[in-house]
Amino acid sequence: MDVETAVAEAFREEWGQVVATLIRITGDWDLAEECAQEAFALALRTWPRDGVPARPGAWLTTAARHRATDRLRRDAVGAAKLREAGLMGVHDEPEPEPDDSGVTDDRLRLIFTCCHPAVATEAQVALALRTLAGLSTAEIARAFLVSEATMSQRLVRVKRKIRHARIPYRVPPAHLLPERTTAVLGVLYLTFNEGYSASTGPDLLRPDLAAEALRLARVLTRLMPDEPEALGLLALMLLQHARRATRVDAAGVLVPLEEQDRTRWDTAAITEGTTVLEGALRRRRPGPYQIQAAIAACHATATRAADTDWRQIAGLYDQLRKHVPSAVVELNRAIAVGMADGPTAGLALLDALPLEGYHLLAATRADFLRRLGHHAEAARWYARARELAGTEAERTYLTRRISELVPVPDETARRAGEARPSREARKGS
Repeated sequence: MDVETAVAEAFREEWGQVVATLIRITGDWDLAEECAQEAFALALRTWPRDGVPARPGAWLTTAARHRATDRLRRDAVGAAKLREAGLMGVHDEPEPEPDDSGVTDDRLRLIFTCCHPAVATEAQVALALRTLAGLSTAEIARAFLVSEATMSQRLVRVKRKIRHARIPYRVPPAHLLPERTTAVLGVLYLTFNEGYSASTGPDLLRPDLAAEALRLARVLTRLMPDEPEALGLLALMLLQHARRATRVDAAGVLVPLEEQDRTRWDTAAITEGTTVLEGALRRRRPGPYQIQAAIAACHATATRAADTDWRQIAGLYDQLRKHVPSAVVELNRAIAVGMADGPTAGLALLDALPLEGYHLLAATRADFLRRLGHHAEAARWYARARELAGTEAERTYLTRRISELVPVPDETARRAGEARPSREARKGS
């Protein structure tokens, strides 16, 4: 394994743990992130010379701790923090504090730790995604449909609140876990979404990220087997992840749902997902993740695209918007209505949506117009969606759609020439 690959792998596996350790030691989120970044940069410089260490996580944690210690020593307040933490002159990593949370998975422990109820749920989720999942501020901003500048300000404010309020960074005891569950589910859901459909970059899929979110959802359901929304989220992930092999073609270009080869879907994952969903629904405490899983099941269990029960899906979105009154839910409901009752009905629902700048709204409008035969107008909206899309896979797909609707200039001229009688032919007529 080359050094760059080793560092990238260490980042995926160790980033959250390194940052969490430094937060616990220093109580300073920004300092923890900065020193963790410096540790990874140091690895890129020194591992080619010294070799990849046997325990990359321990090496990175130690390097990051040394940088944090050096920075804190420079001022009196920092020195006091070090003395309080017992780190002045100490070079070994302190043992983690014992707890009775029952959360044994390190990554899940970190997420529960980050999701403190003194902080607004949305802020908890955003902070956990940034600090522990390693998502960029831009990626988190796209998940919340806000600008990067707005999300950056939110993260600054929540870190300041945690610092000023001296909110402790530790795993709560087992009886307090439920008050953090909603935020933890939100972190896992948005992490999976970024892996399932990346917000930026060359590729639509980030399978490692989706697989990690799925793994953590399994761990959470074992920890909370009677929590129906945890089961609903696991079912949703299984049903969505079952289609991963067919969502892009050999060139990495997006393949829309109706064109996917359903014989290649993961039937074992679909069976497990529907079974988990049934178990959740039997508890008769419906919630947004269970409803989304039911929608995913409608798609996953349809043998052909034509067999999809769009009317049932539209009804499920009616239920979902009572739990999650968002414009994105309304957009998905409009798609279902358009597929059930015709594109004109779907288009009528799009006009009221406050999603200017959201590429999926433009793409949906284009698709309905294409189905109605309004090709020129559809091409304009596909072009707008292409301008807004964040991944190359989506942009390539949208370009292909445009080329199907608008002939290239040479082709247009050729067709016009064939349709118009020649001068000689006109003379002879």
